[in-house]
Parts: sequence; structure tokens; C-alpha cells
Amino acid sequence: MRLRSSLSTRSTSGLSDEGTPEGAQLTVLEGWATTVATEAAAIVRRRVGRGVGVRTKTSPTDVVTATDLESESFIRGRLRALAPEAGILAEESGSTEAQAPMQWIVDPLDGTVNFLYSLPVFSVSIAAAVSGRVVAGAVADVRSGEIFSASLGRGATIDGRPLRVSTLTDLSSALVATGYSYRAEVRARQAAVLGRLLPRVRDVRSFGSAALQMCWVGAGRLDAYFERDIKPWDYAAGELVAREAGARTELPCPENEDLVLVSNPALFELLWSLVQLDGAS
Repeated sequence: MRLRSSLSTRSTSGLSDEGTPEGAQLTVLEGWATTVATEAAAIVRRRVGRGVGVRTKTSPTDVVTATDLESESFIRGRLRALAPEAGILAEESGSTEAQAPMQWIVDPLDGTVNFLYSLPVFSVSIAAAVSGRVVAGAVADVRSGEIFSASLGRGATIDGRPLRVSTLTDLSSALVATGYSYRAEVRARQAAVLGRLLPRVRDVRSFGSAALQMCWVGAGRLDAYFERDIKPWDYAAGELVAREAGARTELPCPENEDLVLVSNPALFELLWSLVQLDGAS
């Protein structure tokens, strides 16, 4: 069975998809996410070149730095002050108040390996979910200073300017991005997918920040992005930005082997068939 899922219709907090805020409330939530992501990005920016690995998580390649922890602590404090009753799901410290009607979904440093090596692609991602539906979010590109943001049904912007996905229809001219699991057994299967996809597209790039790559699809800088084995904090805000910019999206579920696919609508179906782990649609 194929599912065309979206975090906007999937619960991240175990609650129903009811009570979505509108109008001024969405503006406030998007503004809060933008402000706090921008402030946290400034903290991360000051630490570039001084990243220290603190520990590993799921594998030796999955690292956490002191800056991840500093950024997350700052974000938690700021969000608590803005919305004391909201829960927070954050990459490093997990979930608090998971059953709260409103929940923030936070990646304090998306692209930690890039940060550790002073490669200029890493971001801060903050999304707001209300009754299980992501309704607003922002992604701050730490090195460029660009801020991508969106709210449900109100479009997406970069530094306040509207975003729109590419209109490319020829797969052979498509620039596609991907990322790789931290688990060796999943990487081996991903290599087979790349072997099938590379001859069919202009090129496949891997920049190391899921959130930014989804935003870049929304901005038309990429035609599509796909990845497996990533978590809600990796994709919550970026997927909303891309979708509000006109992208078609699929998010992880058991029936799609945890696939995330974000693409301009014209290329979605063909790409979906090409990036299946078993090669079947």
C-alpha cells in the first residue's frame, strides 16, 4: 500500500487533527519560530570552528557537540517563556508534555557533522504543532543568515519574500538531493537506490542538512529531495516550508520504509518509483 502522507495530517503528539489555529495565531507562531531560530543560529555561528564532539548516539558517525546542547538549552528556555503550557520535542533531550495540545519540534543544530568540520551547511529548525498538526515553522541557515518560514495555508517565504518550487518537468535535467542513514545496513541499501537514480537525473547531491534541503526544494534551488531514517525534528519545519511553496511531499510511515520525499509536483511520481529500496513501485 502506498501512502501519500503529510505531517499536516499525521499526529506528532498522539492527538487528533483538530483545533488548528488560524489568522493572527498562525502569524504569532511563525514569528516566534522565526525569532527563536534566528537567535539560536547566532549562538551556533559564534561557535563555528570550535565544535567539540561530546558523545555519539545511534552509531559512531552520529555525533553530538557541546553546541547542539547549548543551542537546544537556549531554545527550550525561550520557547518556555513564550508558550509555558506547550510541550517540546527536541532532538537531544526528547519530549516534554507530549500530550499538550501544542508542541514545539526542535532541531537545535541540523547538520552537526558539517558543523564539526566547518562545512558551511547547517541550520536551526523549529516547528509548532497544534493538536498533532504542524502549523508553523522556521529554518535558519546559520552561515548564510537566510531565514525560511511558513505557516499552514499562508505560503512560505525566505527573508520575507515568497517561495515557489521549480516547474521542471524533465527528470533528466533534475537536481536531486539526498542524505544517508547513520546505520551501515541502511546505507548499503541506499547505495543501490543511488545506482538506479544517478543515470536518470542531472545529478544527486548530499548537503548534510535535511531541513535546508527541503527548504531549497521550496525555493526552487533543488527539484527534489529524498532520505530515509530521519526524525520529526529533521523534517517538521522544512517539510512545511516546501509544501507551502508548492511541493508535493511524503513523510515516513511503515508502508514506505520511512521514506521522506519532497519534490516539485511534476517529478514526484517518477521519483517515488525510482527511490524505493526494492526498486518496485
